[in-house]
Amino acid sequence: MKIIKKQLKSKTIVKSALALVAGAMISTSPVQAEMIKRNFCVWDAIGANGPLYNLMKSAKPAALKWGVELELKAYTDEKIAAEDFKAGQCDSVLITDVRVREFNVFSGSIGALGAIQSKKEMRMILDTLSQPKAAKLLKKGKYEIAGILPAGAVYLFANDKTIDTVGELQGKKIATFDYDSAAMHMVRHVGASIVGSSTANFAGKFNNGSVDLAYAPAVAYEPLELYKGVGDKGGVFSYKVAQLTFQVVIDAEKFPEGFGQNFRTYSASKYDEAFKMIAEAEATINDDLWVSPNAVEASGYGEMFRNVRIGLRDDGVYSPKMLTLMRKVRCSQNPTHAECTEKTE
Repeated sequence: MKIIKKQLKSKTIVKSALALVAGAMISTSPVQAEMIKRNFCVWDAIGANGPLYNLMKSAKPAALKWGVELELKAYTDEKIAAEDFKAGQCDSVLITDVRVREFNVFSGSIGALGAIQSKKEMRMILDTLSQPKAAKLLKKGKYEIAGILPAGAVYLFANDKTIDTVGELQGKKIATFDYDSAAMHMVRHVGASIVGSSTANFAGKFNNGSVDLAYAPAVAYEPLELYKGVGDKGGVFSYKVAQLTFQVVIDAEKFPEGFGQNFRTYSASKYDEAFKMIAEAEATINDDLWVSPNAVEASGYGEMFRNVRIGLRDDGVYSPKMLTLMRKVRCSQNPTHAECTEKTE
């Protein structure tokens, strides 16, 4: 808890948000009779000197309460972190939900395109997944999702504010994560050009003008200096393309029994603080930079994303169970919507 409180006083939004992840390592569980050592792959774009890695390092003493002595390894490339974890070189890993799909398509589908449009909906999803009855859906073979925290809505950042409709995306270059089949499908769907990128280089491509647009949550705006790419003529499209989460994946066979659920329960106690950090990050984007679609356009985007989600579900990219859960959550908030009278998602 001391780590969390200290980070809330920080002016750096990302450090504060990531403190929630670090804080999730704290538990009141009794110390194990036998301490075990486990490796933790920590993805941080800056590396061992970055905020995420340092926060994980600070959480190391607290992790002893789980009966685990963590040995941290810093990675600046999220792909390599995930691959080393998969190869057994590390026992746990912290990555974004897009990378999580190869370990658990259910939790990796939380970021399905256009599926969640409000904080309330996101909170309902997270509260549901933190419950013990959801545990079986968060396990696949030896892999277990041991923590999920919101990172905020994903927005389109553009270097030209006049790009304010989907139709105007045609022919534009978008920094697209080349390992995210859903994003690549969507970029092709709107007629834009894919410029293969990763979490390590997308911001640089946008900021130096190599691409016209990039997508990211608000928590990346200041740390990755996306305002340089936006410049004097750009803007931020306010429609929520998706929701991003940080997820901790463990090899459950190497951790004490109950580790995953304890981690998830503690993470759930930090949701309010996480959403506060997200709101503060979004507030750093000047009001005059936001570009909002009108009601008719927004409705059209909703239907477009829905059709794309269904197609990606049928292709095995998204989990049918997660899409159904998110549809139920949406319909609980808007039961008169057309999708709520159908069962196509």
